[in-house]
Amino acid sequence: MKYIVNKSHNPAYNIALETYAFRELRDEDELFILWINEPTIVIGKHQNAIEEINKAYTDKYGIHVVRRLSGGGAVYHDLNNLNYTIISNKAEEGAFDFKTFSQPVIETLADLGVTATFTGRNDLEINGKKFCGNAQAYYKGRMMHHGCLLFDVDMTVLGNALQVSKDKIESKGVKSVRARVTNILDELPDKITVQEFSDRLLGKMKASYPDMTEYVLSDEELTEIKKLADEQFGTWDWTYGKSPDYTIKRSVRYPAGKLTSYVKVEKSMITGLKIYGDFFGIKDISDIEEELIGLRYEYQDILAKLQTIDTTPYFTNITPQEIAKAIAE
Repeated sequence: MKYIVNKSHNPAYNIALETYAFRELRDEDELFILWINEPTIVIGKHQNAIEEINKAYTDKYGIHVVRRLSGGGAVYHDLNNLNYTIISNKAEEGAFDFKTFSQPVIETLADLGVTATFTGRNDLEINGKKFCGNAQAYYKGRMMHHGCLLFDVDMTVLGNALQVSKDKIESKGVKSVRARVTNILDELPDKITVQEFSDRLLGKMKASYPDMTEYVLSDEELTEIKKLADEQFGTWDWTYGKSPDYTIKRSVRYPAGKLTSYVKVEKSMITGLKIYGDFFGIKDISDIEEELIGLRYEYQDILAKLQTIDTTPYFTNITPQEIAKAIAE
């Protein structure tokens, strides 16, 4: 395993860096990166950005909004938030083993006198309060796992910047973002800085992988990463995209994630479809959307078509029946 030192706090650049390492540094079997963003909301690959954020608030306070390559929900970062990325050629595609990849964090906290546990579909908690969310992406058999660690994040800004949807509040029985998250610093018996915590985590990785060395990016590679940040991850089109043209909107929440569909229907036929959500998957759902265009806007017709497709790589732990229900009754 090798690690990459990243001192940038620019969110578009940081996502571009991990994307470049993920897709281009394929000769490296395993890579580890730690990074910190300026105040930023990072949304999941499948989410509708404008419905996940309080845009008036983010605009007013200059909070960045960027989209990552992996699924899952929106998270808030600031300079007291530590992010880590593990890239590997060894994981089997589709094996969403969040717990294994979160082990270095759990062990680092144990060394600091804090007991952390893995819960739910992708969360780390201390005393029942979430401090880390995880997500994964796959590309040509290669896996990228990343985690967002709340170290000493401004919870007021977190609550104001993220729009907590009504269905999420009702389904989980929570009153606010603040009520279900915690900062690592608040739980530590002996206080340290986020940089000291970062150094501890890197030290834990080095102890776990004694042959671990630094991968130093060349000037040419750094130029390519900056280009990727400028031309993709820092653009409005990548983050927000064009608003879907639709006549019907449906939203359903399942244990494996929320699905919201925007369907354009003309003369009872599906002429356009876009599916958003905080679900996980390893393939681009545009394949599914295209397959359903031209069908009658009927639940049974949609289900019959979905049952001819292996939907598992697109919607992890969500059945064809559930997908169809999220599109039509």
